[in-house]
Amino acid sequence: MKIKAIYPGTFDPITAGHEDLVKRASNIFELVIVAVAYNTQKNTLFSYDERYDMCRKVLSKYKNVDVIKLDKLTVEHAKELEAKVMLRGLRAVSDFEYEVQLSNLNRAMNPGIESIFLSPDEKYSFISSSIIKDIARHNGELKMFVDDYVEKKLKEKVN
Repeated sequence: MKIKAIYPGTFDPITAGHEDLVKRASNIFELVIVAVAYNTQKNTLFSYDERYDMCRKVLSKYKNVDVIKLDKLTVEHAKELEAKVMLRGLRAVSDFEYEVQLSNLNRAMNPGIESIFLSPDEKYSFISSSIIKDIARHNGELKMFVDDYVEKKLKEKVN
């Protein structure tokens, strides 16, 4: 059975942890659709177009991964794209409660979607976009946490 998965997120910026989840998912699903969310509730460092650009550049090496802009409810995009799985990342137990609530909400709106939770490699389990931005603002070392292209963009943005 060929299954498409959608992986929504703000990706502000995309991290090595995000990429790790995409890599893992690309080995499981026919197609992984990374959906970069507009999300007006978050005060992002990067613009919508910049986040989309970084995701496209970082994930271009994966042949069965598409990057799209998400400008409506994820469940609506999933239905249009015939994605049966919503991919979500769990770094720690603290992520679990929120993600289960979101999964139940999504299933209520679209009974045809199932949530699959993946955890990143343990070396990425503590990485979040917020932490990455803080490291960048303090001129810390970013190489092990983000792609070279993202590192360059972060340095340009915070300096």
